[in-house]
Amino acid sequence: MKREQAVLPEEAVLLRIFIGEDDRQKNLPLYEAIVLKARELHLAGATVFRGLLGFGRSSHMHGPKILRLSMDLPRVIEIVDSQEKINAFLPQLELMMGGGLVTLERVHVIRSPD
Repeated sequence: MKREQAVLPEEAVLLRIFIGEDDRQKNLPLYEAIVLKARELHLAGATVFRGLLGFGRSSHMHGPKILRLSMDLPRVIEIVDSQEKINAFLPQLELMMGGGLVTLERVHVIRSPD
C-alpha cells in the first residue's frame, strides 16, 4: 500500500527541536520517537541532524571527548508542515519531552516533493 504524499502549502511552519543524543522516550532515543510520532500523524517530513558541539541553558558543553563513553551530542529535529498540522503535533511533542528547546518559524515553501 502506497502512502499518501503530504502536500505542503506555500506558507508553512518549521518546527525545530533541540535535544541531546542521550535523551530517551521509553525504550527509544527521543529523536527517533519524535520522528516516528510525526510520521504516524502524517506530517510532511522530518529530518534529524547530529551536532558536533553545542551548549544549552546550563552552559554545559556537549561534544566529542576522547575518554568519554557517552558523548550526548546535540540533536536537532526539523519538521515542516502547515500551521494547523504543526499545532496539532505540539501537544504530542510536549508529552514526549522532558527538556530541550522547541522553536517555530514561518517559512516560505519554494518547492515540495511531487
